[in-house]
Amino acid sequence: MRNSKLQILIILVIAILPFSTASAKKCKKSFEVIILHTNDMHSKIDNMGKLAYLVDSLKKLHSNLFLISAGDNFTGNPIVDMYPEPGYPMIDLMNRVGFNLSALGNHEFDMGQEAQNKRRKEANFPFISANINTSKSILNKPSPYYLLEVSGCKIPVLSLIQVSENGYPDSHPSRLAGLTFDDPLEKAASYMKLKKKYGMLIALTHLGVEQDVPLAQKYPQIDVIVGGHSHTVMDKPLMENGVMIVQTGSQLRSVGKTTLQITDGKMSGRKYELISLNAIPKSKPEIQQLIDKYNDNEEMNKVIALAETALNNQQELGCMMTDAITHVFKVDFAFQNSGGIRIPNLSKGNILYKDIFRLDPFGNQVITYSMTLPEIKSLIMNAYNRNKEPDLMVSGMKYTVVTNSEGVCNDVVMTTYDGIPFDPAKKYTVGMNSYISATYTFEHADPGTTNFDTTAQTLINFLKEKKSVSYAGTNRIEIKKL
Repeated sequence: MRNSKLQILIILVIAILPFSTASAKKCKKSFEVIILHTNDMHSKIDNMGKLAYLVDSLKKLHSNLFLISAGDNFTGNPIVDMYPEPGYPMIDLMNRVGFNLSALGNHEFDMGQEAQNKRRKEANFPFISANINTSKSILNKPSPYYLLEVSGCKIPVLSLIQVSENGYPDSHPSRLAGLTFDDPLEKAASYMKLKKKYGMLIALTHLGVEQDVPLAQKYPQIDVIVGGHSHTVMDKPLMENGVMIVQTGSQLRSVGKTTLQITDGKMSGRKYELISLNAIPKSKPEIQQLIDKYNDNEEMNKVIALAETALNNQQELGCMMTDAITHVFKVDFAFQNSGGIRIPNLSKGNILYKDIFRLDPFGNQVITYSMTLPEIKSLIMNAYNRNKEPDLMVSGMKYTVVTNSEGVCNDVVMTTYDGIPFDPAKKYTVGMNSYISATYTFEHADPGTTNFDTTAQTLINFLKEKKSVSYAGTNRIEIKKL
């Protein structure tokens, strides 16, 4: 009996040891790995030729180089997003430049699940994410992680996508039908075994730096976090609990170069450099020719209206967008969330179709409500308190946010542009985009009416009728601290 128990114990030990150590034992070499990484490119293709030139140049110097994206490759450029096959130009260029891997970001869902499946199938590289459950959806399930292979050694890359308070990533819920999402920090626990098995672990996240930090605090097993979502420009890496966190900003202005020294199956050195693509002197000719071909779109270059003055900030852009809703749909008030205003400014001069789709690329529809003043107040207050800053641009009124000593909004004063209070006994018609309607918390007895024009088309119709606009100095929001 004693001998048989000993034999069982020996068998169990032998069975366990290969899982935990065999992969690391195979990786006894010392070598360098270069990870070039982007995040939140948002369909900006103009620097793809420079990225290709950089990749080719570095490959002549480094035999072990990988090009990866931390997600949000799409949404932000009408040349890509309004293409007959939405998003295809981005996949085409990423294939030709030589991407090896991408995370799924929240804006990968903007084109819908069916189109996402097509784009992923066309890609010569995988999209990965560990905390997406697809069993009740039409979305093809992504792998949770990917193994980068170098000279017989394997480096696991785990990917996680952000999840908001409503249980979804920041995309319109209609595009997430049937999908569920696990808390990324909790789900990561299931994959720490990768570090034990392979001796190394990279996290390719689309969480934002504010979530990458607690991820590093909770899991020191991670060697490097290559992040996205928060559009954070990091000239130097952030070290947290022994984990190196890096991110490159957005819109393919820069690329990160993370150099990893591998010794005996572990990362013995980590370095990071932020490279400005504007500083790259050349563009790969065949890639540049393709970019120029995609950009040569006559429809997008047609003039809609004239901006008499530059629109210099979110307030001015948001007021134009909301004025379009109140004018076209004849509602009393309209709101536009700041996160849906995707360009920082609009120059004086001709306003082109492509400017509108850069400003508002999401295809959200206009939703109208009949609301009381307390219901409208709940919308503004809850929106402000999400980040303790003004979030909703407005038309038809101006409002003052009243905050306490901690910056929390506990009252809103709404008046006409001339400062006259509204009738508290009256109900008012309110317009907003379908993203606000679906994801923001606010009181409303009226379930809302969906109008089939998108907010972008509504703005186009407004500008065509007006022919010229000026919003210089427009300010409809004030903050009063008690």
